[in-house]
Amino acid sequence: MVNLPKHLLAWYDSRTREMPWRDHPDPYAVWVSEIMLQQTQVETVKGYFLRFVKAFPTVQALANAPQQDVLKAWEGLGYYTRARNLQRAAQQVMEQGGELPSNSSEWAELPGVGPYTAAAISSISFGEYAPVVDGNVARVFSRFLEWRDDFQKLPAREKLAAWLQPFIEKSKRPGDFNQAMMDLGATICTPRNPNCTLCPLRATCLANAKGLQEELPFKPPRKKIPLRFAVALKIQEERGRILFAQRVDEKLLAGLWELPSQPFALAKEEVKTLQALLRRLNISKSKFVYLDEIEHTFSHFKSVTKIYRFTQPVRKDAVSVTPTLRFANPAELPLTTVTRRALKL
Repeated sequence: MVNLPKHLLAWYDSRTREMPWRDHPDPYAVWVSEIMLQQTQVETVKGYFLRFVKAFPTVQALANAPQQDVLKAWEGLGYYTRARNLQRAAQQVMEQGGELPSNSSEWAELPGVGPYTAAAISSISFGEYAPVVDGNVARVFSRFLEWRDDFQKLPAREKLAAWLQPFIEKSKRPGDFNQAMMDLGATICTPRNPNCTLCPLRATCLANAKGLQEELPFKPPRKKIPLRFAVALKIQEERGRILFAQRVDEKLLAGLWELPSQPFALAKEEVKTLQALLRRLNISKSKFVYLDEIEHTFSHFKSVTKIYRFTQPVRKDAVSVTPTLRFANPAELPLTTVTRRALKL
């Protein structure tokens, strides 16, 4: 067996990627970065991270911030449950005295912090020997060991974590060891066309020896995701502000703002649905034009939103505004991705 810590850390030391949260003395910054890095690429996260910690530099600042400000700072990163859980966790920390956890077991008790995130934070910030198993690490070692387990399932991730445990202990540098594994998967052992010639583990990698890189890791058959249709209206008032509705009751994108919309199931229902939306807004006389449709894929469905626009600005009193329906400038509110795209039409 290759000396895993030696090869990984030598490679890591020779080409460590610069990231604004690395070598940061504050565990809070590491925590924020790891939450942002869930299902989001490093290059995308960098700018968001710097703006977020500038706006909310401490746990207390995040805990006390209005949720709308937190969502606005997160706007565009997607998976907004992460932002809401991050603030909930900050509030929980403050309720318990304001001191951040110092081990993975305590971190895992906070909202939005799973085993992977807890291991990453505790190893990087506190030197705990807790191996990380994220998608990058699972890909590296499913190939290295020729394991065909389904790493989307917890037993497979726990099995790999147990296998990695003696190696992270031998490394004496748990934070760097974890980051080396994650970096290797992100930059060399990529999902497609891995650059095996540059891999520090290539000499004893079973997938490399057998030409199995494209077969691993095992991928369960993808389920066909359903389509969900909706119409949305872009309504502008005389001062140029746009009418937005807040998503309140829905779990998906709760707290964000969007153009007033209404779902429909069949294509023939589009016109009727648009008329129903106008009635709901209590707008009787109006002229509007069709702009385009916007597709957006979520984890479990794809949305198709038909965007319409009023041809003329309306008077600000043409719509009965409420706390969840009001005219505003887009920069004032945290908006859904579909809405931000619709405003560019």
